[in-house]
Amino acid sequence: MGRRRVLRAGAALGAGAVLGAPAFAQGAKKYAGVVLNVSAFSAPYQKLLRQWLPEFEAQTGIKVNFDTPSFPVYNQRVDLELSTKGSGFDVVNVTFIYSSRWIQSGWLTPLDDFIKDPGRTPADFDINDFLPGARAPETGRDGKLYGVPWTAEVTISASSRFDLVRAAGLAYPDTTDDLVRTLKAVNRKERVAGFVTDNHYGWTFPPYLHAFGGDVFRKAPDDLYPTLDTPEAIAAADYFARLLREFGPDGAVSYTPDQAVQALKAGRSNFSTLGQIYLSQVGDPASSKAAQTAAWGLVPKGPAGRFPGTAVHGYGIPVGSKNKDAAWQFIVWATSKTITRRAVAAGYGSPSRRSDIDADVFRKRQVVNGYDIAKLCTDSIELSGKQGHMKYRTVSVYPQVDQQLNKAIELIVSGQQSAAGAMKQAQAAAIAELKRAGVAV
Repeated sequence: MGRRRVLRAGAALGAGAVLGAPAFAQGAKKYAGVVLNVSAFSAPYQKLLRQWLPEFEAQTGIKVNFDTPSFPVYNQRVDLELSTKGSGFDVVNVTFIYSSRWIQSGWLTPLDDFIKDPGRTPADFDINDFLPGARAPETGRDGKLYGVPWTAEVTISASSRFDLVRAAGLAYPDTTDDLVRTLKAVNRKERVAGFVTDNHYGWTFPPYLHAFGGDVFRKAPDDLYPTLDTPEAIAAADYFARLLREFGPDGAVSYTPDQAVQALKAGRSNFSTLGQIYLSQVGDPASSKAAQTAAWGLVPKGPAGRFPGTAVHGYGIPVGSKNKDAAWQFIVWATSKTITRRAVAAGYGSPSRRSDIDADVFRKRQVVNGYDIAKLCTDSIELSGKQGHMKYRTVSVYPQVDQQLNKAIELIVSGQQSAAGAMKQAQAAAIAELKRAGVAV
């Protein structure tokens, strides 16, 4: 080993020694020589796991091929592989918008027997430490668990250059009208674009759709007739596209979540509504140039109210995997109390374990410049649970509608179609897609 490798190995072992190595079930070494193919979309948690994977491999003898493509690429690949019940993947991310489709289709392995088996699951794993609301989307109609949540994500808002807002004599925007007023005042000041967000509009647009009184379906999950061409939906699409068209950076429709958060951290873009998993990073002084000027708030309230988005993702095992026991060992490690707490200590802002949310190390990191990000998130989760507006997102056919929303917003932002034209086109395409999927509409 070279000197640098020795130092890196020592640092990794040192971190594990300080925080305590995850406990594994007896006989974990029996997996020596197994190669696991693990895939999840690129996200801050995956980046942390990649750093710590050598520890897991050393503890178990398992070799991990860890694939982390972009969100849309990941979902396309895994949806196709799972639909064939193939053996290409041993561990996958159970994507929130696909959870119902993948679980109810029988494409994932129930995890209850693994959890209950002391020979495969250490006593301190504690499945009940995961938030009930985070376990719910990972649970099938049969009551069995099909994914262990690694994130409970909530959309909030953030301003990387709130000093520019203060200089304009304005407060943090609370409503959709306030947001436009603020963006007009600060856009392009000191060459900072006013607004940026992730181009997965099936996730970033619905909080505005609901705020204007619109919805995706007539009454999910029972009545799945799309409602994308209502006056409320068209008004919401016109408003949201305007944020990107008038106040966004060049090429705004191409921004991934990683690119959006980098623009915020660099102070090149100011406002965003995005998951707290990303926006909490803007306050990290080690990586963000905007840490001292950043501010956070709830998603804007519109004419119909405030509707934060919530999403849960977990690790599951495809039914086609030929290495299910070893795959479970990876999930136990990746979501163990030791690893999740280490992630929180490293700045991860979207934990799914109650013990992590209540931990001092998390609470202290979540108060930045006087803004309590953790409280914004818990308030958003409570509001979402009370209103029930996220029911649209876990129905098995939402991914088809999700794609139509992506296309519609891009068409409006780019000026290829009006909001009315694009949303009417999305409505017709969504109905056709649902009929092909066997939904009575």
